[in-house]
Amino acid sequence: MLEELKKSLVECPVVKKGEYFYFVHPISDGVPLVETSLLNSIMDYIVDNFDLSNVNKIVGVESMGIPLATALSLKTGIPFVVIRKRSYGLEGEQQVHQETGYGQSELFINNIKKEDNILLIDDVVSTGGTLISVISALDKIGVNIEHIILPIEKDDGKIIVEDATGKKINTLVKIKMVDGKVTIVED
Repeated sequence: MLEELKKSLVECPVVKKGEYFYFVHPISDGVPLVETSLLNSIMDYIVDNFDLSNVNKIVGVESMGIPLATALSLKTGIPFVVIRKRSYGLEGEQQVHQETGYGQSELFINNIKKEDNILLIDDVVSTGGTLISVISALDKIGVNIEHIILPIEKDDGKIIVEDATGKKINTLVKIKMVDGKVTIVED
């Protein structure tokens, strides 16, 4: 079922920025074109392989968590909320400092309350910086994290986050960069 995702990753463009090879993919970047069949195949996989019966909110992280949360919400009927990169100053807003391999910034959590049962979704885990910060903030709020799902795992991102948070991270496809190309890592 994930063959389309795997194929799209192997065929995606790779650009070099300094010494770093960066894969450019519809799920992680919104370019090239996001084909609905790819998005649907990922959402179908999630619906078919995860028990969502207790989830009352889907939580996506800006920016590429937004289309994933939207698609999953439309597929399941479960409402979603976005962890944003700007403050709205709403009552109860939580600020989260994130540090990734690419930089650092602030994230803002709104409309997530203690004891919400959430599914956290984002595009890719690489260095783990964003996820570790977000999971820590969600734990402080007191939510029940039912699932953490990322379509793409790069290198040891999953292990880094699991070790730092003690939470199970679900990834759909693991990749490594080999000689400037995306390679699928089979378990």
